[in-house]
Amino acid sequence: MVRTADPTGVEMSDLEDLSGVAGVELSVEAIYGILEQIDLDILNLVREGKLSALKYAVGTDPKASVDRGANLKALMLARKQYEELVQEKLKRQELVEPGWEVSQGDCSRTGMG
Repeated sequence: MVRTADPTGVEMSDLEDLSGVAGVELSVEAIYGILEQIDLDILNLVREGKLSALKYAVGTDPKASVDRGANLKALMLARKQYEELVQEKLKRQELVEPGWEVSQGDCSRTGMG
């Protein structure tokens, strides 16, 4: 199966600068989604017997090939980086979000205060 960046097949020109690019920070849930996709890609590499020292053709172009070992290494590196990112975000959330909330009651009417 060949994956393309744009499923519609529309050609996109390269950007000349980053001035028109905008985005938002990834949520923990989004990062878990990325990790799940990476895990699926790794599993498919292993299950389809594609892990070998040989290169395999990409698409119909006989000159386009990918080294399977390099592909696995890139996926594993990306997985490690996203895992570190999600751990950092979770650690930051723990620092911001309290583990419990403390409230103070008014005991003046009960004669206890």
